[in-house]
Amino acid sequence: MRTHLCGELRASHAGETVKIAGWVHRRRDHGGVIFIDLRDREGWVQVTLHPEEQPEAYAAAEKLRAEYVVAITGEVHARPKGAENPNIPTGEIEVKASSIEVLAESETPPFLIEDDIDASEELRIRYRYLDLRRPEMLQMLRLRHKVVKAIRDFFDEEGFLEIETPIITKATPEGARDFLVPSRLEPGNFWALPQSPQLFKQLLMIAGVDRYYQIARCLRDEDPRSDRQFEFTQLDMEMSFVDQATIIDTTERMFKRIFKDSLGLDLQTPFPTMNYRESIERYGSDKPDLRYGLELIDVTSVFADTQIKMFQSVISKGGLAIAIRVEGQAQMARKDLDALTLVAKNLGAGGLAWIGFKEDEISSPLARVLSKAEIEGVRKTCGASTGDLVLIVCDSDPTAFMAMGAVRTDLADRLDLIPALVPEDPEAWKFLWVVDPPVFEWSEEEKRWDPVHHPFTAPKAEQEALLDSDPGAVTAEAYDIVLNGWEVGGGSMRIHRPDLQRKVFELIGIDEETAKRRFGWFLKAFEFGAPPHGGIAPGIDRIVAKMMGLDHIRGVIPFPKTGAYTDPMTGAPDPVDQRTLKELHLKSTD
Repeated sequence: MRTHLCGELRASHAGETVKIAGWVHRRRDHGGVIFIDLRDREGWVQVTLHPEEQPEAYAAAEKLRAEYVVAITGEVHARPKGAENPNIPTGEIEVKASSIEVLAESETPPFLIEDDIDASEELRIRYRYLDLRRPEMLQMLRLRHKVVKAIRDFFDEEGFLEIETPIITKATPEGARDFLVPSRLEPGNFWALPQSPQLFKQLLMIAGVDRYYQIARCLRDEDPRSDRQFEFTQLDMEMSFVDQATIIDTTERMFKRIFKDSLGLDLQTPFPTMNYRESIERYGSDKPDLRYGLELIDVTSVFADTQIKMFQSVISKGGLAIAIRVEGQAQMARKDLDALTLVAKNLGAGGLAWIGFKEDEISSPLARVLSKAEIEGVRKTCGASTGDLVLIVCDSDPTAFMAMGAVRTDLADRLDLIPALVPEDPEAWKFLWVVDPPVFEWSEEEKRWDPVHHPFTAPKAEQEALLDSDPGAVTAEAYDIVLNGWEVGGGSMRIHRPDLQRKVFELIGIDEETAKRRFGWFLKAFEFGAPPHGGIAPGIDRIVAKMMGLDHIRGVIPFPKTGAYTDPMTGAPDPVDQRTLKELHLKSTD
């Protein structure tokens, strides 16, 4: 039906008769000459029709509306001098149509099919098939394709095998709720959709596959967030007989390949590495954005003998006073300070104090109770100058750090400290490895240790003895890769010894009987010789979102759910009829 794509025609095609097909982007009637901008995946080209030269085609063009699907035959001509459009690749030429065939008519779209539209996200998702026609969305699909192709090319050259793992399996606890699927053939029993291929990729290492990867679909029933969706795509990778350094090196070289093939950019490696605790203490986060400063400062010692009762109470119990210096913001508006206080409180802090250093005085809600020594101590410790603002949270560890980390992030947005994304600038991409997190965190509610990552993460070999005496002090052979404030991948060395796996299960409250019921099929494999192994699982949606300069992954998923986890396009989720429920041996409680 066509000889060329609309967006690929150039001056070199002048004089050729071509057949093109696509959607009418717009029709313009200029005093007897009709111009049609015809669009397909590769862009758009101008088509011209004169009534005296092409009367039948001209008559057909008069009836065209936006988004009609048409096929056009015509000759490529150079545009008249001065009529060129340097802003589009086809701007030097036009197609003088000799015939037009209407292949499909269209209703008026609910929004314009162009970039920078003023349409709600709900409306765009409802009509996602129209949204995907827009140039920036097609760019996203093309970028996503390039990223996945670069991954596949890289791992093929590295000797990895791409292997699929089950998409319906046994429910296992991996940190989020499973999506359950009732078994029609075994009433009362359920399958689960996989949160990740975690256990199966470990089985592949036991099977001797040695190096595996997969572009894996994962499903987790967890609360919505900008970097989460019910269903998402990750690169899943596992290697045998390697150490953490090898996995990190392989991952960095993969990212270099992705950015080179997708953006034409040479990333500088190795990426910097930071200890988990250092990351928390400097940035209040285990996924810090390094594109701006605002590092946290410990000012606890300044208030060692304070008369401020709130500070005194917290510090006497081992709490901390953590500060951020904000250059030139001593006059920050009260509404902004109140908003920042709310940010800190939402992370569990009791409040947020501030000191504005003015020419001859300070402005602070604590001005009456701050001693001169404390004021000067804060000034000196934080390196504050006249005109600067110092924000302080005094609370327990880790609440003080986490609250100030959230304040730091809010400040960066509020003060516009994050530079505009320039994809071709290597400095636009701040990668960081955050390593050595704790293996466990204490759950006060459950009165037990919970795994920080998942229960198959290996503790550092030299710290195994601490599992009996001080589990909270044990650090993991684990690593997260962070890009511009998002964790875009996480991994670890895995436990490959049955005795160590049983010990970890015991610490997190999984007794031998429960472990056998949930994981017996998995643990059995370890009795047949499991190699040391580890891997990582970067999120493809997150990587592409960062490459596109977006702050959420919904924009790079072809058919996403809304922020409220609904699908307005299909109407899901929706009720199931009683007949279907009966076949599945289910009853609704609503």
